[in-house]
Amino acid sequence: MSTQFIDDPEDPRVAAYRDIRERDLTGREGLFIAEGEVVLRTLLSPASLCRPLSLLIASSRLEAQAGLIAAAPPGTPVYGASQAVLDRVAGFPLHRGLLGLGERPPARTVEAVLAELPADCVVLACSGIGNHDNMGGLFRNAAAFGAAAVLFDDRCCDPFYRKAIRVSVGAVLRTPAAAAASLEALVAALQAERFEVIALSPGAREPLRAVKGGGRQAILVGSEGPGLPPAMIARLRSVAIPMAGGFDSLNVAVSSALALHQVSNMSVR
Repeated sequence: MSTQFIDDPEDPRVAAYRDIRERDLTGREGLFIAEGEVVLRTLLSPASLCRPLSLLIASSRLEAQAGLIAAAPPGTPVYGASQAVLDRVAGFPLHRGLLGLGERPPARTVEAVLAELPADCVVLACSGIGNHDNMGGLFRNAAAFGAAAVLFDDRCCDPFYRKAIRVSVGAVLRTPAAAAASLEALVAALQAERFEVIALSPGAREPLRAVKGGGRQAILVGSEGPGLPPAMIARLRSVAIPMAGGFDSLNVAVSSALALHQVSNMSVR
């Protein structure tokens, strides 16, 4: 696969990579930027649910990344640029020197995703997750512990934001996901598909260790601080992670990892 070299930061061939941080905020209309070797390898792997459209790599890294480039589908444009040009295209110093442009998978409804899942599985459901680091961490945990999907409500941030993809180490690109119109719609869809919805709440009396894996289960997590609405917690089975030292909560990504580990160790292994 031949490399096309870019000498001008204004070259239209790399317009999609220009001013990355600003475009992160304004959106890319179904496209996303993948950054770093680990994420790019996921994008180019058979496990990816996304289509790679092009690669932009620092010229000094082209030889070392020959294997990664070879994994791209035939005909995928590969652009090389000096570090100085690459930084000007991106709009900030790009130390990793590796970028890819990808296309999101077609949007699916929560109902469509759930209908395809097996009788024994766990999914991660999220409400009000507004921090991209947390969103990336949630996807990473879901992939690590074998969750069949990540689902979220209308108050969650975009998992295809570049930082969320990077923190997830590419898990966003390979994990089935869907958004519901609201938390109520999300829970209703899960219950309609016979999922036991287990809400994580610091105030719950039942400890996480009491949860046994098996069947269809959904771990539901809320935003840090407010957490899940009390009215929703009252409707569901809620569990807490016991803590010492006067602490009453953990980072939402850490909490999800503990809960997924508890369920997956029993239902998957």
